[in-house]
Amino acid sequence: MLKPSRRYIGVIPTVKAFHLHLISDSTGETVGLVARACIAQFEGVQPQEHVWSMVRSEEQVDKILAAVRELPGMVLYTLVHDDIRQRLEGGCRRLMVPHIPVLDPVLLAMGGYLNAKMRARPGRQHVMDAEYFDRIEAMHFALSHDDGQSTTDLNDADVVLVGVSRTSKTPTSVYLANRGIKTANIPFVPGVPLPDDLFKLSDPLVVGLTKDPRRLVEIRRQRLKLLDRDENTDYVDLDMVSKEISEARRIFTKQGWPVINVTRKSIEETAANVMQLLNRRREDGAPPLI
Repeated sequence: MLKPSRRYIGVIPTVKAFHLHLISDSTGETVGLVARACIAQFEGVQPQEHVWSMVRSEEQVDKILAAVRELPGMVLYTLVHDDIRQRLEGGCRRLMVPHIPVLDPVLLAMGGYLNAKMRARPGRQHVMDAEYFDRIEAMHFALSHDDGQSTTDLNDADVVLVGVSRTSKTPTSVYLANRGIKTANIPFVPGVPLPDDLFKLSDPLVVGLTKDPRRLVEIRRQRLKLLDRDENTDYVDLDMVSKEISEARRIFTKQGWPVINVTRKSIEETAANVMQLLNRRREDGAPPLI
């Protein structure tokens, strides 16, 4: 039986709640990302998502329309087959609910620019092509080179992240790996030398990650509380943390590594900065300058 998965985006004290039906003939990842990117621009709203994935028959559409009739709201969809789309759109019009094909404006503009006709093929962006296997390989690389593991083959990386504790090195590495970028990360620990192999790299882009000392202390204290650890330590002492960050920046500058301050950045924003640096390096044929 076709059933949607459900989840809430955010929790806000005073909210306007509404139902949001996300419909896809593939995994639903694309329409979900578009929906969340748009929702983030509004305050005081809380959509309840109803995610309908792998929708490829008129019978499935009829079940979805029955659910929309019971829980009316907005409908966002990515469907490429005309008969499936028309059945959904006709049903939404009868129910008088807004329905938006999120990819249509981009596809129409791109088709016009390229003077090319789109080939309707559900899930085409998820085919197991060379790019797919590159992402899998990059993910394995990131996991096996997390937190300073296996530094002997760092030269095989596209990017090496170096940073003090709690600068989001691991999640940034995984995010980049999901984009097919082989990423390793190495922690900067006071009193512990960075691995010699790091200073011998010729191919990877090495990026230093830093954070505001006060914000870093707050995050580290929260971490220690979660682990039920003693908070009377240099790890959360503001003066010691400030010296730690200053020493890290000194080494980054000496090596000519670009530095990203992640204090007010999300994982996605940090990764986007890294990808910009990497693209610029590849285009220029030289290490980027910050």
